[in-house]
Amino acid sequence: MDLRVALIQTSLHWENPTANLAMLEEKIAALEQPADLIVLPEMFTTGFTMKPETVAEPMNLTTFKWMRQMAAQTGAVVTGSYVVKENGNYFNRLLWVQPDGEFDAYDKRHLFRMGKEHEHYAAGERRIIKEIKGWRVCPLICYDLRFPVWARNRQMEYDLLVYVANWPAVRRQVWNTLLQARAIENLSYAIGVNRVGEDGNGLYHAGDSAVIDFKGELLNRRSANEIVIEQTLDYEALRAFRERFPAHLDADEFEIK
Repeated sequence: MDLRVALIQTSLHWENPTANLAMLEEKIAALEQPADLIVLPEMFTTGFTMKPETVAEPMNLTTFKWMRQMAAQTGAVVTGSYVVKENGNYFNRLLWVQPDGEFDAYDKRHLFRMGKEHEHYAAGERRIIKEIKGWRVCPLICYDLRFPVWARNRQMEYDLLVYVANWPAVRRQVWNTLLQARAIENLSYAIGVNRVGEDGNGLYHAGDSAVIDFKGELLNRRSANEIVIEQTLDYEALRAFRERFPAHLDADEFEIK
């Protein structure tokens, strides 16, 4: 019941969905081995833009159809976030698209106020937990990483925590530290997929995409270059560790309101 994941760490064409979809399609086609889960960065069609009115798509249009096509062609779940307009609001929306065409959506809950994201986008209100090959996966977005309560693995609801991001290099230590912390405290694998390169606002991104195990150990080499990270996750190792070290049984009960 191992899970094969592919993390696409790449530079993005600023506010150019057509160019980004073409570029990402080439990278997906070049995967060395078949993947079960392909993870793209946050706002993978545009970069982290605060001009949603110029790039937003309604659901069921170009990017959604492209994700369905990629999932069907590869036999993998494809996930990542892009800008969606719905009911008059803009969302930084992550889609989880399965090879059979079924999908679910998570809207970013914690909007990055220092970048004025909260002035342009509406916040999400619910988490999603998705299943793939017997693994339960919780996908979240970038700034959500700073809020451990939102990610807390209550009653071992998930086995893999996924963050897609446009996390600037100036705060790379925070990114690296918190990804490890989320894995350790939740007795879970954690994946973080970040972009690289300079965006249209002059912010540089150093990548540091990572696959981290339930003990906080990094399973890949960090890189600041365009790279595709292909990694196999071992479910039996996770199950055995949780059995030997059941810290979750002593966790505090709480509710999010």
